[in-house]
This record gives sequence, structure tokens and C-alpha cells, in this order.
Amino acid sequence: MKLLVTGGAGFIGSAVVRQAIGQGHEVVNLDALTYAACLDNVADVADAPGYVFVHGDIRDAALLETVFTEHAPDAVMHLAAESHVDRSIDGPGAFIDTNVVGTYTLLQAVRGYWERQGTPEAFRFHHISTDEVFGSLGATGQFTEDTPYDPRSPYSASKAASDHLVRAWWHTYGLPVVLSNCSNNYGPYHFPEKLVPVVILNALHGQPIPVYGAGENVRDWLFVEDHADALLTVVTKGQVGRSYNIGGENEARNIDLVRMICALMDEMVPEGAPHARLITFVTDRPGHDLRYAIDPARMRGELGWRPSVTLEEGLRRTVRWYLDHPDWWQALQGRAGVGQRLGVGA
Repeated sequence: MKLLVTGGAGFIGSAVVRQAIGQGHEVVNLDALTYAACLDNVADVADAPGYVFVHGDIRDAALLETVFTEHAPDAVMHLAAESHVDRSIDGPGAFIDTNVVGTYTLLQAVRGYWERQGTPEAFRFHHISTDEVFGSLGATGQFTEDTPYDPRSPYSASKAASDHLVRAWWHTYGLPVVLSNCSNNYGPYHFPEKLVPVVILNALHGQPIPVYGAGENVRDWLFVEDHADALLTVVTKGQVGRSYNIGGENEARNIDLVRMICALMDEMVPEGAPHARLITFVTDRPGHDLRYAIDPARMRGELGWRPSVTLEEGLRRTVRWYLDHPDWWQALQGRAGVGQRLGVGA
């Protein structure tokens, strides 16, 4: 299968690209190379047969038409998005522009291509989204595919809007789509503004480890390589018009996650121990959702998929990767916003 992957130089997108090539698929990687993208993420497959990189923006309709004409993909996996909640609080316009307008522009290009090809039944447009579109849970319960949308941040609202656009293009135009909503990802190549790499790198450098509020917010943590495997399962086996919730089955409070990483740092970098002494509670993020949790029953029952990496194993692999790849994260330290507190609100 030939896959067009948008955002394939980003964190999750690059994991999809690497796994897809490893599984024998051809991949066209379309990425605008914005601040969070890095071609080093796909360096291991850059010379692989069947891999092509295209530098371009999903908002560029003319470029998209050229890409579809030249490469004729069998499926599109749409991961290109602005995705940092704190940045969406400070600058929501970029999230509307990329996540809503960009998805619309891509859908129109995909629809035109699909119709020119004779509307093949086997074609798929896979839209990758987030569990944040469902809002916030209390102490109990889980998100299912039927949970009403209730986004609370500019980021999650923009992703909710893009989800609705994708469903509309299926209902209105018959475009064969599948959707997936994932829980929090972590793992190698995670851009160093997100929680897990921030904890690792601040601990490594003896700097304060910021924890929002009291650290009571709960997330379901999904190892990025598990997620990539799930996404390839959805695009190849998912039912048209269906959405699939992808979770890690690894719930943890933020403070417990941070302490787990500190304990791993104590083990691997003992000269800085105890790293938990660096934990610093800071003013909470505006509108911070209390808890996310995924019910992955549909993924298990319909597609036979479930995560293979426990939180303990995934964190160990992630910490080890960051310690072993300083050249990767050091090259990103100077990018806009890295190492700064963002999203503090007005």
C-alpha cells in the first residue's frame, strides 16, 4: 500500500512513517517542517526504497493536487496539526488555520483525487485526532466513541472541528474515511516542550521540574510506537465511517508520572539523585482538564489490537533514549518557546 502521511516529520507522524516502511508500505511524507517537526525523526528510513519526502503545507491546494497526481496514494493518514495546548492558549489563530482550514483544504484535494480515480472503494482517508475533543472526566468513567464532544481548549476545539469536517465529507460526498482519537502519547523523538521530555531534560540538568497545580490531573499514557501500530491497523482494517478510540490502558496522575521518571533518572544518572527534589508546583494551566481515560473495547473487539508496552517499560525506554541521543534534543533547544512557560492565559 502507498500511504500519504501528512505531518510525517513530527512526533507521532514519524513513528508512523518508520513503522509503515518497516512493514513494507510505500510512504509519501508531506510536512511543512514547522517548529515541532524534524527530519532527523525519519533519518533511519530516508534512503529506504519507496520513501519520498515532500516539503509542503496542507493549506496549499495547488501543491496537494500535484502530490496526488504524481504519487497516487492508496490511503491518506492525516496527522499534520498544531497540537500543543499551551501554545493554543497563547495563539489560537494558528490552530484554527492549520487544524480546521488545513483539514478542509486537504479534504477537498483528497475528494477531487478520489473522484478522478473513479471513487475506489479500497481508498481510505484516515483522520488522526485526540481524546481531548471529549472534554474532561471526573474520577470515574471512560471515553467511548459515542461520548459527546465537549472541547475545553482552543487546541481541542480545533481538533473537534476537523473531526466534524471529516465525518461531513463521508456523509455528504461518500469519501471513505476512518477516524481515531488517541490518549496522551510519549516516547522517543517527543518534542522537548511536552511533559515527559521536559521532566527528563530538566532532571538531567538539575533544573526545576514544573508540575501544574497539585499534579492531580490524570492521563492515559500511550507509547508512541504502540500508537503507530494501532494507526496502521485502523487504516488497513478499519470500517469506513467508523471511529476508533486508541488508549494505552495506562492511567496515571501527572505527579505520579513525574515521580516515576525521577526514579528512573536516579537509577540511570545517580549523580543527580534524588531528582524528585527538583519537583516544583506551578500555577495551573487555564481550563486544565482533570482526567482523560479511553475505553479501547472497539479496537480490541473489531480490530484485535491492544497496547503492548506498559507505562513502566515505555518510560524506561524513553528515558534511556533521551540520555543516549543528546544531539537530537540539543539541536531543538533553540526553537521558539522551548524551555519557556507558555499558555498562562491573560
